[in-house]
Amino acid sequence: MPQFAANLSMLYPELDFLDRFEAAAKDGFKAVEYLFPYAWESRELAARLQAHGLQQVLFNAPPGDWELGEKGLACLPGREAEFRSGIVRALDYAGALGCPRIHVMAGVLPSGTEREALRPTYVGNLRWAAARAAAANVDVLIEPINTRDIPGFFLNRQDQAHEIVGEVGAANLKVQMDLYHCQIVEGDLAMKLRQYLPTGRVGHIQVAGVPGRHEPDVGEIDYPYIFAVLDELGYSGWVGCEYKPARGLAAGATSAGLGWLKAYGVQNQIPD
Repeated sequence: MPQFAANLSMLYPELDFLDRFEAAAKDGFKAVEYLFPYAWESRELAARLQAHGLQQVLFNAPPGDWELGEKGLACLPGREAEFRSGIVRALDYAGALGCPRIHVMAGVLPSGTEREALRPTYVGNLRWAAARAAAANVDVLIEPINTRDIPGFFLNRQDQAHEIVGEVGAANLKVQMDLYHCQIVEGDLAMKLRQYLPTGRVGHIQVAGVPGRHEPDVGEIDYPYIFAVLDELGYSGWVGCEYKPARGLAAGATSAGLGWLKAYGVQNQIPD
């Protein structure tokens, strides 16, 4: 049976961020993930995790200037020093939060730049990050992201990501397989899972409905079947619930949409 983590950057949007830990625990989650922890002191986040019996299973390394549209630095020539500084900061937080993996966003192709021209920078940065993270017993994850949500993103397909992992050659560099992005770009999810999970190179899975990125029981993906495939393949990692509640900012919107989770042992406070 899959084990699910609440993505606190998307779930419980009606609550202040620090209050989302308690809400997730009340809804039966045992683990959380989110995009970035850096607006809060690590000791404050660690206290929330401990107070509510939660594990921190994933967060992202600093992405550059998010407000200006930067979505990672790993592929960008000339930004290596900033990239390395961000990895060091992320690993400091990972240690404080007991988090075993960090996601390193690839970045957006600069205008007029070919993807292959950036590949040496990307591979070199990942080699450095993986070596630094290995010393802290932390996995580094890379994630293919669809270009509908992030136009021009460097990494889009599962085969691209696995090829990069093979080229870098670090045991702690793995792929973050977000099935929402994978469905939009490639489809054929069950076969992709059967192809890549046995390699041991998938370090984390995330889910959301397609096309709206809402609850997994809404949209074109048959998630009960997909979760059965994960069981069939013996996947024992976490499945991040990285979706936008369909009811938006309404009070209790996230909890009201969690009925799909009850079949998997996560019991929330909303009656049937």
